[in-house]
Amino acid sequence: MQLTTFTDYGLRALIYMASLPADKMTTITEVSELYAISRHHMVKIVHKLSQEAFIKSSRGKQGGIRLARPAEFINIGDVVRRLEPLQLVDCDHCLITPSCHLKRVLSQAMKAFLAELDKYTLADIAADRNLKRIFNAEISVENLY
Repeated sequence: MQLTTFTDYGLRALIYMASLPADKMTTITEVSELYAISRHHMVKIVHKLSQEAFIKSSRGKQGGIRLARPAEFINIGDVVRRLEPLQLVDCDHCLITPSCHLKRVLSQAMKAFLAELDKYTLADIAADRNLKRIFNAEISVENLY
């Protein structure tokens, strides 16, 4: 299974926000520059994350974005379900649908994939101290390996 870049960058934005102190806000510009992606694309991602109540956003001079709840209460499977279009195949107009078992097999695979993601929270995947060091530019990614 390959996630869309939308979900990929949504998860990355959440990881970055999880690495910040709970009271610190960041900006869309900061996140998009950090990951070297289009600010326009990040605006759409942040809007969706806000709609789904993973983050809070506020406008104005003191505004920004931050997690809506502690990282240990944000389930990765839930994030993927809400950001990712999970229909793997469209069997509506397929000639072999009555005899084909592909949709059932893919559905079972998707359930197993999501069940594995459900085992983890944002806190689990953002817990590495090296992440905070990278985000604070204390070390470069190349020096980690």
